[in-house]
This record gives sequence, C-alpha cells and structure tokens, in this order.
Amino acid sequence: MLLALLSAAGSASTRAAGTEWLSYRDAYRAMIVFEKYGRPKNYLQNQIQLVPARKGVLPDTIQLSLQLKGSSVRLPLDAIGRAVFPVLKAAFDENAPLLIDGGAGPVSFRARISIVPRTDGVYDSAELRAACAQALDYQRYTGASARGSACVGVRFVYPAEGAAPQLRVRGNGQPALLPVALGAAFPGDEHGAYRVVNYRFAEHAGAAQLLAAGAPLAIAPLIE
Repeated sequence: MLLALLSAAGSASTRAAGTEWLSYRDAYRAMIVFEKYGRPKNYLQNQIQLVPARKGVLPDTIQLSLQLKGSSVRLPLDAIGRAVFPVLKAAFDENAPLLIDGGAGPVSFRARISIVPRTDGVYDSAELRAACAQALDYQRYTGASARGSACVGVRFVYPAEGAAPQLRVRGNGQPALLPVALGAAFPGDEHGAYRVVNYRFAEHAGAAQLLAAGAPLAIAPLIE
C-alpha cells in the first residue's frame, strides 16, 4: 500500500510540474509516511526534493513556495534541491499549490531520506552504522525494494566547485585521508554531479571516528 501511495504521489507531481506547480496533497501523502513511522529515526531527516524530469541539475534560480489563501510561504531549497516540508492542515484542506519559479522544464518531487550532519564534523563510526541501519529499516518499511540489501557505508556529498573535501578516518594510527570522486549525491540518482566521499564500513572495521573538515551538502546512506 505504501509503495502504491508513494508511486502515485510521484507520478501526479510530475504531471503537475508541467504547469510549474505541485499538489500539496500529493506531496503531503508522500512526506507524512516518515512522520508516522514509529521505529527509531533519530539519525535521519526527511525532506522534499525537486527533481528535473530530464537528466541534469536544477537551475540555481529555481524557487519553491507554498501558496495559501491570502499568504505565501517560501520554502528555501538547498544546493541539492531539498526543502523542509511544512505539515499544515490548512494547506491540505485547500490543496494549496506548491509553485515552482525559475525552472527550466518539468520538475517532479520525491521524499528524500538522508543522515543528519553534525555541526562539529566529528562522526563516530558506531553512530554512522546506526544511522545507515535506520535508513535501511525505513526503506524496508516503505517497500520491498530494500529487502535483501545491506548497509555498506555512507556517502558525504560536496559541491563540484570550491575547496577539496577533507575527510579523515581516525583509528589506532595516523588519521587517513579518504579519496574524493565525482558522482551523484545519492546512489542510483541520475541528476547532478558532485564531489563525493564514500566511507565503507568493511574497509574501516577498526576505525573509531570520521573527521570532516567542512560541512557536507548531504550524507547519504549506502545501501547495496
């Protein structure tokens, strides 16, 4: 039932995006699943993410706003096109439109799960494993696609431009710098190119901490 719900919400939003708006009710039905999820999720966050219908990246000029009767609420987008989704009874009752300005073609949405970043940049290995496990449990809850999969690590996502990411693994010896590659922010995503650093649990079994010198755009669970 949840799979059907999420699929219907995504397809409906794609049709609406052709006229540069999304249905609040469609988005609500997709996003509220996480709010009602009763298992541990303290390491996770759930955001609405705009996704271009064609392969590529969202333009920097794109804006998202919720248009209520008599008022407008701007929903700031981060560098990956994500925003905090407002759960508002009035917006649901009105089926208020989510307006998209500054776009370049049809845009759909998805509910995007990621790991909450730490402000101090210090990540305990045990907490990263627990966060990835929570993400896997949630994916299994929302559908059968994650059954038989396992948490293998996490991905730190950074802009393609700017200072090079500096992530070091601290264990028993000198902190080791992890390699940086180009890739999608989230595994399986065809949109966007970022600098990514993958921290795989099997490769750092004895590690105690991961040290991130700069704040990432996102931290994605690696579920394979």
